[in-house]
Amino acid sequence: MGRKDAERLKDIIFLSNETFKSELESLLIKNFGSIRNFSDISKIPLPTLYKIFSGDREPNLKTLRKIFEVLKEGEENDKKFIALIASRPVLNMLDESYVSDNENKFLIKEYAATSIEEVFVQSIRAEREGASALVCAPIVSSIVEKVVTIPVVTIMPQKSIQIALKTAAKKLKS
Repeated sequence: MGRKDAERLKDIIFLSNETFKSELESLLIKNFGSIRNFSDISKIPLPTLYKIFSGDREPNLKTLRKIFEVLKEGEENDKKFIALIASRPVLNMLDESYVSDNENKFLIKEYAATSIEEVFVQSIRAEREGASALVCAPIVSSIVEKVVTIPVVTIMPQKSIQIALKTAAKKLKS
């Protein structure tokens, strides 16, 4: 995030409605990973944002000011983030926008991928956008580590494996 992003909001306000909506959505996804992350951070209700993007509602001055403040705050904090690369259904199950260790709070930026090729593209994109670390599936993590220079952490799904195995066993009974 750079100073230019909050300033960019000022520029796009004067564009046509369609261009404004698409530019605003792109700006928020670029800086926050997803509209849901932005909603969590800004406290602007997700339905309000979706109504703005769909054209059902024009943003009011209070909403525009809040968007600007959050963009500006992000620039000032220059927050580091952790990239999470997974399929869209997995990303939709994520409840958190931030993760903390004992000292720091990191934004989680979502990167959807549906193929191995997309995982590599998203990995490089996340690193270029400033990710401090990357989290991805075990089947691609060892190769992703060779493509990026940031730390790569592997998702180790334990409970979901057990659930899937039990479901398979039940299907074999019937």
